[in-house]
Amino acid sequence: MAVSFKYWEDCVDSHDLEEMWSSPCVTAEWLDAGESRGQKVHLSRDPDGQPFLTQTEMKIVAEITIRRHFANQIDPDMIRAISELESDRQPLATRYDKKTKSTTAGIMQLLPETADWLASDMGYRAYAVEGNPDLLFKPFVNVYFGAAYLKWLSSYDQKERSEEICS
Repeated sequence: MAVSFKYWEDCVDSHDLEEMWSSPCVTAEWLDAGESRGQKVHLSRDPDGQPFLTQTEMKIVAEITIRRHFANQIDPDMIRAISELESDRQPLATRYDKKTKSTTAGIMQLLPETADWLASDMGYRAYAVEGNPDLLFKPFVNVYFGAAYLKWLSSYDQKERSEEICS
């Protein structure tokens, strides 16, 4: 069955949604769009009807994820830039590569195998993604594994690298 999200509540945990509401910028944006606390919050839609995160929403998702799981060791602006380039901030985006015969998923266009490897071998277990690739369509999950991969790349082969070199 295909993954589909209409509301933020369909793709984030309640504590993530509450933390998003605690951001003055997100609150202002949502209230201006006619949303209200205690009611389901609609995801924005592009002209083709596909859900996407606004720049404000993407900023807070990146900041919350980095603060919560990476002790501010990764620049949230790097996460935002990658999400913009890879998917236009669309959580349901996919891309099939004919050469590798693999499909990337989500905001940061991750391979499910990469997320599984980060969870099983590298210890990134905040989300139980192994064997459940549909979780990569959830914004916080995708950003978490995308940031974990950037962190791994930044010190691959025990050589320190900047985020610019990794991307």
